Amino acid sequence: MSDVIDPKAPAAVEVKGGVVPYLSLDGAVKAAAFYEKAFGATIAAQYPPDENGRTMHVHLYINGGSLMLSDGYPEHGAPALPPQGYTLMLPVTDIETWFKRAVDAGAEAKMKPEKMFWGDVYGEVRDPFGVTWAMNQQA
Repeated sequence: MSDVIDPKAPAAVEVKGGVVPYLSLDGAVKAAAFYEKAFGATIAAQYPPDENGRTMHVHLYINGGSLMLSDGYPEHGAPALPPQGYTLMLPVTDIETWFKRAVDAGAEAKMKPEKMFWGDVYGEVRDPFGVTWAMNQQA
């Protein structure tokens, strides 16, 4: 269950993690709903959509950490650009379950989980918003 944020109120939910990714996507609310299905995310808080249907902030919890999203706002110098040059990594204890749930939700399987040269099991998916998610299960 999410908390709809009053735009004039200070942030009221806990930020989890030492580094928190903040993604600008085309369809932040749709991405949040996908991440709920694909990665078991919960919506901690979200601003209501503006008159153009864009959302300036969604705060999710995934796998014990925070992930923040917004739609692009090119008129404020913050366009939603195609994701490139980064991967979000999920350390998991049951990679087969995580991987299957993501693919069943609609993620593209980029690399099926397999044992890697460093000894762990690793796999990758790409979500419908173009973001690559890696999963790593320690041996």
